[in-house]
Amino acid sequence: MQLAAVDLGSNSFRLEIGRVEGAHIARLGYWKETVRLAAGLDPDGRLSRKSIAVAVETLARMNERLRGMKAEQVRAVGTQTLRQAHNVNEFLLEAQNALGYPIEVISGREEARLVFEGCVHALPPSDRRRLVVDIGGASTELIVGRGFTAEHAESFKVGCVNTSIRFFRGGRIDRSALKKAQVAAAAELEEAITVFASEHWEEAFGSSGTVGAVSEIMRTQGWSDGTVTADGLQRLRAALLDAGDVSRIRLAGMKPDRQEVIAGGVAVLSAVFDTLGVKRMLPARGALRLGVLYDLLGRREHKDLRDASAERMIKRFNVDRAQAEWVASIAASLYQAMAIERSEEMAKRLHWAAMLHEVGFAVSHGDYHKHSAYLIQHSDLAGFSTSDQERISTLVLGQRGNLKKVAAALEDRERAAKILALRLAVIFAHARRTLDLPKCSVRFGSSIELEIDADWLSEHPLTHYLLEEEAAHWERVGRRFSLKPR
Repeated sequence: MQLAAVDLGSNSFRLEIGRVEGAHIARLGYWKETVRLAAGLDPDGRLSRKSIAVAVETLARMNERLRGMKAEQVRAVGTQTLRQAHNVNEFLLEAQNALGYPIEVISGREEARLVFEGCVHALPPSDRRRLVVDIGGASTELIVGRGFTAEHAESFKVGCVNTSIRFFRGGRIDRSALKKAQVAAAAELEEAITVFASEHWEEAFGSSGTVGAVSEIMRTQGWSDGTVTADGLQRLRAALLDAGDVSRIRLAGMKPDRQEVIAGGVAVLSAVFDTLGVKRMLPARGALRLGVLYDLLGRREHKDLRDASAERMIKRFNVDRAQAEWVASIAASLYQAMAIERSEEMAKRLHWAAMLHEVGFAVSHGDYHKHSAYLIQHSDLAGFSTSDQERISTLVLGQRGNLKKVAAALEDRERAAKILALRLAVIFAHARRTLDLPKCSVRFGSSIELEIDADWLSEHPLTHYLLEEEAAHWERVGRRFSLKPR
């Protein structure tokens, strides 16, 4: 079986294809293109048309390598630049069409977790606590963990591209600019000291292009065996100052595509060393894309981390598990009865929404669905992308009341069907006890038809009333709802 990961980074886009061999993934193919997406953000935080066009062309080329692979075999993720771009939806519409597969924008912490997973799968097994540093184009991820478990993971909005643009405009490198760049990066990382300082780990690894580039420069220059050291960084900074301009940097071991952003990357890496007390750092081959592959493998083997995250949330907010499972069971049956073309992922989102639909009770019983939606969208849920959380949050928000608040989701047939399934499940389970449900059939399209046993309805007048109210809610958003006793 083959799996593929697409990393839409702020500096480069990368594609990795691997073959599953038991619990191991062997690389079959790798493709990288320098896109500099972070450089395409204008002062208003919008990606320029030119940067979108470059990204789309790159993804179209990657599509050729992926053609023939099923959707469940491919996972594409976007990082910091897409997290902050105000026109991200415009970008995703074109990018997904070019790539031919969905693209998820992941949170900073999720990116950090996946980076750690990718690194540890590429490193020799160890019980030692490790620091992993990933300096990307627009963010830096710091992770401390042991074995395959990331104990602390954070993302900071400073990377090689945005630092280079901010402090080395026009390509000029002088002592003042280099110092300001390093101080600014250190200020971003300052809050990391309490968790990521040297007393909290035993060995440090760098998984990013920046660390890999610096390692290769130091090895080729004869400054180290490839280990990144504080002394080597000092020599590298001196070499950059001697060059005085990005265009004049001539360093053995440095690839041409790294030249424009090496000054910003070195400033951030130097800040990491000084702030956290790092003395030496080893390069690590694994990174975000490898973490995505192993996470995808876990999902296919029914070891989905998202299930564990949902379970932690259920326990944290003391959700009534019996009620959640009852609602989930009814919703799944209704959704299946609608005969909507669906994937396993779609069904899973409905299940998680049902299991978490009452987490808002921990805040207040009044408008609990709004509190539930907020908690789901804004909690740190390992394994979930921001798009996952947004879609599940919308389902939960739409579980009751006025449908206008989820009007955008109703335009998509599959999402609208899940909202209907969850709303009906909440109504049928309103008594908060398991009971014999009526024989019913539901048809969902431009209109909704719910046929239900008339005798059962007469024995459950409150449910009958709630279903009539439900029909009225759908009518108000322009969708005919027929409740037909039979």
